[in-house]
Amino acid sequence: MARRVRARDRSGFDVRHIFFLITVLLSASPAATAEVPAVVASIRPVQAIAATVMAGVGTPDLLLPNIASLHAHALRPSEARLLSRAKVVFWVGPSLEAFLAKPLEALAGKSHVVTLMNAPGLQPLPSRTGGLWETDGHAEDGHSKLPDGHIWLDPRNAVAMANAMAEALAVADPVNAAEYWANAENFSREAMAFDKALHVRLTPIREKPFLVFHDATQYFEARYRLAALGSVSVTPDQPPGARRLAAIQERLREVGAVCIFSEPQFEPRTVQMLVEGSGAHTGVLDPEGATLKDGSGLYFTLMRNLADELLRCLA
Repeated sequence: MARRVRARDRSGFDVRHIFFLITVLLSASPAATAEVPAVVASIRPVQAIAATVMAGVGTPDLLLPNIASLHAHALRPSEARLLSRAKVVFWVGPSLEAFLAKPLEALAGKSHVVTLMNAPGLQPLPSRTGGLWETDGHAEDGHSKLPDGHIWLDPRNAVAMANAMAEALAVADPVNAAEYWANAENFSREAMAFDKALHVRLTPIREKPFLVFHDATQYFEARYRLAALGSVSVTPDQPPGARRLAAIQERLREVGAVCIFSEPQFEPRTVQMLVEGSGAHTGVLDPEGATLKDGSGLYFTLMRNLADELLRCLA
């Protein structure tokens, strides 16, 4: 019976080793060896959408993980260092993260800074004024107010943000461009299906009047035609004065608001005081995902939680 002999070339090298090396070389894609650019996202909702677009390629860093208010924040040394290393930076714009405007100007020529408020197809809303709606004072001049910065709360805007991110990332990292665009397209399909479902879920509470502690949910209210009356605080880090509190209490009596919603990062005592004797209930809305775990799953969890809490309190 003949013995099995290993296939070898004339030099005595095992041919199977050659086949193995060829397989390894062919399977090593450029994406596996190319360096993914350092990406920084300003706040949780922005980081969540960026993480979805970058899925399978890399993970964006979150600049501001734990802050009480975007209206009163000074950049820490660790945050400044994170920005200085970034090749791509995603932020909403000066209407939301005003304190980032000057630090980002200093990155000119070093990083690609993407202002998502300017994303193609995005539909901005003006800051609300009149009645119980007042702006926080950010203005480009004496008359023109900056738009409302909470743009992600309309899924159509979230899709525009994802597309702008994919475009910027494809330029910064062309090796993985196809992956970024495929992820953005998947996000768009999921967001539009989610949007349709939310329209159905929220229909029963469209006529139920409510107040919010801080005017941060306008895009959500407008998209799903909800009956918000006004906000308790003009700026979340400054408590409302006696005159404003009296106006809110009078408004509550006039319209019979069903709920007043606070936010998890702000002291709710003012809200508790307002509802005493009014018959209104209280709830907590988290439009910035302050209580959620960072990452790609945050966006839909944030939106679902808003709907759940509105339904719980108003229905």
